[in-house]
Amino acid sequence: MAARDRSAFAEFVAARSGALHRAAYLMVGDVGLAQDLVQEALTKTYVAWPRLRDPANAEAYTRKAITSTAITWFRKKSWYGERTAEHVPETADAGHADAVAARTSLMQALAQLPPRQRAVIVLRYYEDLTEAQTAAMLGCAVGTVKSQGSAALSKLRDLMGDQLDVTDLINNEEVPA
Repeated sequence: MAARDRSAFAEFVAARSGALHRAAYLMVGDVGLAQDLVQEALTKTYVAWPRLRDPANAEAYTRKAITSTAITWFRKKSWYGERTAEHVPETADAGHADAVAARTSLMQALAQLPPRQRAVIVLRYYEDLTEAQTAAMLGCAVGTVKSQGSAALSKLRDLMGDQLDVTDLINNEEVPA
């Protein structure tokens, strides 16, 4: 790879890695796994960089790598169980208890969705992609996005009941950078 290409790739990573990490975090629900996922996706992007016709498409390529890699990881491993934590989370401030509880419930409910349904929810509501863009990102038909999204929202409603306001919770979700 030429020095010019390396510097363009480094600029892309510096500019977009935070947003890529937030999306990866919503896919896997764990900061460490999200970092690994972004690193693997950026490695794939680096390898493909000379073949990218337009470097402006690098983010779409990387997001697709994040999504497909996360789905592959979930198929290979059973990540639906409990995860150990290095530190016990601190209690929330009294004024934010409801918001924290709702966000925690949403993250737990998202973790219970199958990988493709979770990917559809993250891409449609967090990344604010259209159905067609989501279908392109996942490599499936628009109808599949619609059916997976509908099934995911139905399951989230079952899990969360009246607490669920997907657009408010996901769009305002503060995830680790």
